[in-house]
Amino acid sequence: MFCFFHKQHTMASFALYIFLMLISLFVPSSEASGSIGINYGRVANDLPSPSKVVELLKTEGLNRVKLYDTDANVVTAFANTSIKVIVAMPNELLSSSAANQSFTDAWVKANISGYHPATEIEAIAVGNEVFANNYTNYLVPAMKNVHASLTKFNLHKDIKISSPIALSALETSYPVSSGSFKPELVEPVIKPMLEFLRRTGSYLMINAYPFFAYSANSDKISLDYALFKENPGVVDSGNGFRYTNLLDAQIDAVYAAMSALKYDDVNVTVTETGWPSKGDSNEIGAGEDNAASYNGNLVKRVLTGRGTPLRPNDSLNVFLFALFNENQKPGPTSERNYGLFYPSEQKVYDIPLTLTEANVNSSGVGKREVPVNGNNGSTTSFSGESWCVASGDVGKEKLQGALDYACGEGGADCTPIQNGATCYNPNTLEAHASYAFNSYYQKNSRASGSCDFGGAAYVVTQPPKYGKCEFPTGY
Repeated sequence: MFCFFHKQHTMASFALYIFLMLISLFVPSSEASGSIGINYGRVANDLPSPSKVVELLKTEGLNRVKLYDTDANVVTAFANTSIKVIVAMPNELLSSSAANQSFTDAWVKANISGYHPATEIEAIAVGNEVFANNYTNYLVPAMKNVHASLTKFNLHKDIKISSPIALSALETSYPVSSGSFKPELVEPVIKPMLEFLRRTGSYLMINAYPFFAYSANSDKISLDYALFKENPGVVDSGNGFRYTNLLDAQIDAVYAAMSALKYDDVNVTVTETGWPSKGDSNEIGAGEDNAASYNGNLVKRVLTGRGTPLRPNDSLNVFLFALFNENQKPGPTSERNYGLFYPSEQKVYDIPLTLTEANVNSSGVGKREVPVNGNNGSTTSFSGESWCVASGDVGKEKLQGALDYACGEGGADCTPIQNGATCYNPNTLEAHASYAFNSYYQKNSRASGSCDFGGAAYVVTQPPKYGKCEFPTGY
C-alpha cells in the first residue's frame, strides 16, 4: 500500500514535499532543453539562393541546419551567422575515405578547415543510411580517418563525427523494451561505431519517420498516436512506460538496442523526421493537415517537454525534414512534398518553430500541461473535461512525497486507494498517486497550477485507465 497519511507521517512527508518544491525552484534542472533544426536539401531546380535561405532561417528563428554535402557556396553563406551547421560526406566517398587517410586529410582541408570557425560546423555526417546502400564495410574506417584528419587540423574538439542510420537497422522495435539491432550488423559495424562515438564523445544520428510506420500499419497504429494528438497511449510490457506518441517509442527502441549492447552512455540525435503534405493514393496519411499536426506538435513536444521515457533527462534534439519541397527528388509523390516551405519561401502550412511561438500556441502535443523549461510553475489551463495524473518519469521519493501531501494537507479523497477499496488495484505508486493528484485537481476546480506537484503530475484530456478504477471529473 503506497498511501500512508496518519498525522506524523503526513507532516514529515509534507515537509519533504515543500523541500522538494523549493529544490525545484532554486536548483537548476538536470533536464536539458531540446532543440529544433532543419534539413536543407537541394535536389531541385527552383530553390532560392543560399544567402536568401540564411535570411529565411533567421526570420523563422532556426539556428541549426543540416546539409547533405559541403557545397562551397552553401557553406560560405552560413559564415558569421551564428547558425550551427552539420555537413555531410556523401556515401560515394566512403570507400576512398576508408582506404586512405591522405584522402580524408585532403577532404577535411578542402571542405572543413577552410570554413570553420567562420561557418560554425558542429558535426560531419559521414555517409547517410549506409546500411541500406551497400557501404556498410567502409563506414567505421571512414569515420575514424575523418576524425584523425580533424585531429591533424586541431578541429576534433569542435566538430563531432557520426553517421545517420535508418530504423531499418533494427531487428526489433516493438515492444520498445525489446529493441535490438539486426544481428548481422552488430559485430561488423554497430558495436565498433558505438565504441567510436563513446570514445570521441559524439552521438548516434538516427532518421526516424512515424509516417512510414503508420502508412504501412494504419490498421494497427492510431493516427493520433503518430501525430502527437490526444490518445490513451501504449504501455510497454517490458519497461512499464506509457508512450503517448510513436516517435518517442521509435527513439527509445534505439536506446533499448544500444542498452542491450552496453552503450547506455551514448546519446541520440534525430537527424531526420517529418511528414509529407502530399502523397500518392497508397501513401496512407500523407496530407497537409497531418503534416502540420505532426511537425507542429513535434516542435512543441521538443521545445516544451522532456526527453523520452527511457531518457527523460537527456535533451531531445531533432532536425525536421525538410526546409523546401524538392521537385527533382525521385520516387513517390511524398518524396517531393516534405518541405515546410515552397521554393517561393511561402509556408506550405503554418506551425510554430520557436519556443516563443510554441508557448503562445499551446494546443496539441497530447494537451499535456508542461511547465516552461520543465520547472518554473508556468502552466496552461484546459477547458472541457480533464484529469490530473502522475508522471512515471520522476523519482519514487518525489512521487511518494507529493502523494502523501495530496492525501494529507492537500485534502484529496484517498479513501478509494486504501487496501480493499475500489481503486486499490493496481497497487502501484503511479496509479495511487494519479488518483490522489486527480482528486486534488478536481477539488480545486482544475485551476491552473493545481496539477503540478513540483513537476510530478500533468494534465490529460482522456479518462485515465488504471485497472477498473474510475477517476472523478468534479466534486
